[in-house]
Amino acid sequence: MLYEITKVGLIIPVKMYFRFTGKNKHYVPKKGAAILASNHVSFLDHFIVPAVCTRKITYMAKAEYFEKKLSRWVFTHWGQIPVHRGKGDKDALSSAVEHLKTGELLGIYPEGTRSVDGYIHEGKTGVARLALNTGAPIIPVGMLGSFEAMPKKQHYMKPKKITVVFGPPIDITPLVGRDEDRDLCRALTDEVIFAIEKLTRPRHVIEPNLRKEMVKRRKERPLESFLTEAKDTRPDAKDKDSVPRGRKRRNDGGKRRRKKQA
Repeated sequence: MLYEITKVGLIIPVKMYFRFTGKNKHYVPKKGAAILASNHVSFLDHFIVPAVCTRKITYMAKAEYFEKKLSRWVFTHWGQIPVHRGKGDKDALSSAVEHLKTGELLGIYPEGTRSVDGYIHEGKTGVARLALNTGAPIIPVGMLGSFEAMPKKQHYMKPKKITVVFGPPIDITPLVGRDEDRDLCRALTDEVIFAIEKLTRPRHVIEPNLRKEMVKRRKERPLESFLTEAKDTRPDAKDKDSVPRGRKRRNDGGKRRRKKQA
């Protein structure tokens, strides 16, 4: 209830102050689970994206936000999931999995922390593991303007225009259940980061040295190769291949019989 009340109370003043807008909102499903994966350049990101979406979004937020009374009260009543960064928080991932299995939206920052310089940094593989575990599609989200409005270590907000851009969902249905495959998780995470960059460039791009590493990894083992392997090894793929051959043999036999009768 607090989520709905505070959201309504925040939208009007926040929208007037920041003049924020949302683009391609049709990519966010009206029902069912989905993971909203965004670049993270400002504390404001937690509130701007939910203000743009009509559905409730539960975010995975750093545990430090739950240490102070006021922020703990707000984040708890907003249903946010505390994450202990750098420790491979299994409890947080389990909570996120259960949340997605109920058909809700989950917000996550693949980089794991706010960018200080505005660059997009390497993504943690948690976003891939969640998608591969639950089958939820990943919707890339680009934040533009929030960095100028309130970057990290700045304690006041500037009235800048903020735009939230949603991208087409990344469907990993053929790969569901392979959340323990490290190579796959890295390939999928890299693709999520590339997808986010498409929405934010030229303002926010992948850090140059990291980009070189990611391009190299993509050439060595692209996500498409995992998808192709998964499709080729499906039992129904073999059955489909056998049907045309059987039909062809029957058709040929029928032609031979008709020729003999003639």
